[in-house]
Amino acid sequence: MADDCFAHPRLAAVYDPLHSGRADLDAYLGMAEEFGARRVLDIGCGTGVFALLLAGRGIEVVGVDPAGASLDVARAKPGGERVRWIHGDATGLPPLRADLATMTGNVAQAVVDPHAWRETLRGAREALRPGGRLVFETRDPARRGWAEWTREQSYFVTEVPGAGTVEYWVELTEVSGPLVTFRQSYAFGADGQVLTSDSTLRFRERAEVERDLLAQGYVVEEVRDAPDRPGRELVFVARRP
Repeated sequence: MADDCFAHPRLAAVYDPLHSGRADLDAYLGMAEEFGARRVLDIGCGTGVFALLLAGRGIEVVGVDPAGASLDVARAKPGGERVRWIHGDATGLPPLRADLATMTGNVAQAVVDPHAWRETLRGAREALRPGGRLVFETRDPARRGWAEWTREQSYFVTEVPGAGTVEYWVELTEVSGPLVTFRQSYAFGADGQVLTSDSTLRFRERAEVERDLLAQGYVVEEVRDAPDRPGRELVFVARRP
């Protein structure tokens, strides 16, 4: 089930204005070019920012996401008709023979259940052609990034076209082993409504991720650093033999 920040229509509509400046996607665009990808599966595509960037380069893209409200936003964007949008997850995809499958924006961490994680990796592998690659990022747990998830460090106000002013902040609510839970709050100036969205992420160690990939039949080619967040992210490049 998708979190409210993606599944609630009012929150999905303001997601992009509140999370603009996606410099993290530059590295993924570069890897699509590096690997000569002509068909890409974007797992957890959300509002379609990355999928549409790829489609704008003439790449055939399939975007899959469990949040219908986010997909509605994606479909309505200019160029939305160029992408094949699927409401669901990576565990029940049709045959695709993709050159590249991606999970950007720490989507991998949102799959917290171990069985669901294994099934996600399996589904992505089946969607790839032999030699195709899965690329995704996850926060390095050693950096304890959740310590910065406070109202004081996250609060801002922005003017959203068509929605008015929106106040936004994040608060950490629980850390239990590898699971980190936090709450995002949205205060709409237009009518005073305050909406919240609770999310839990799993912080996996590098060795754990590599074991999971090997167990699902991948070859782990390398683990890169995220150029926009040096020392904070692990970017896995795995190949279907």
